[in-house]
Amino acid sequence: MSRLRLLHAVQRRPGRLLKDLAADAGIHINTAREHMRVLEDEGLVASAPVETGRRGRPPVVFSPVVDAESSAEAGRRVKDAVARGELLRRVQPDLRGSLAAETLHQLDTLFEHLDDVGLEPEIDQDALAVGLRPCRYEPLIEEERPVVCAVHAKLVRDQLQQIDGPLELRRLHPYVGPERCEIVLGVAGESARSVRDGGVDADADDGELAARADAAMREWERKSSRVLLNGPEGAREA
Repeated sequence: MSRLRLLHAVQRRPGRLLKDLAADAGIHINTAREHMRVLEDEGLVASAPVETGRRGRPPVVFSPVVDAESSAEAGRRVKDAVARGELLRRVQPDLRGSLAAETLHQLDTLFEHLDDVGLEPEIDQDALAVGLRPCRYEPLIEEERPVVCAVHAKLVRDQLQQIDGPLELRRLHPYVGPERCEIVLGVAGESARSVRDGGVDADADDGELAARADAAMREWERKSSRVLLNGPEGAREA
């Protein structure tokens, strides 16, 4: 959770010093240093020195990786994801569909990221929608929901920007099922293909993301209770 808070702090205000990020996340600077090293090794954060004109080692600031060229690990992951996607489509040509190559490559990169973090992505290429299982931090999510939801949303947006292509994040639909969330993508300049009602805009602030996720979760709990209490009739109503 400390690592998530640090990543959240970097996403909210890029280009800050380690001591400021540690204070924002509420952890000791030495602990923060180790976590930031892991985030850099994973290709999620990049560090850069800041010239001050003074003698000595320049201070280092941290920013999210939105350009794969700023992180060797992010660049490797993008290259590997595209290669695996192309190999899969050569084996199963029907998976190519009608999407342009650059769009497919963005989906390849996004799929690899979501799969790596255990969200079990299911991509609908026609609707440009991605089904996900709720994240592995679910036991902590009641207290930390604003951080968890905001970090995941921004990571999806950053992943799409790491490779040239027209796809962008449009909306998020938490808990469209008892164990399923959905994100809706779109092609720049075009309307979203998915017509699911509700959800929250991809540019919503942390509080709105958290409130929408809480409301969706409570709704599913209410429906589940109705099924348990009323049997088949309750299931039809739900």
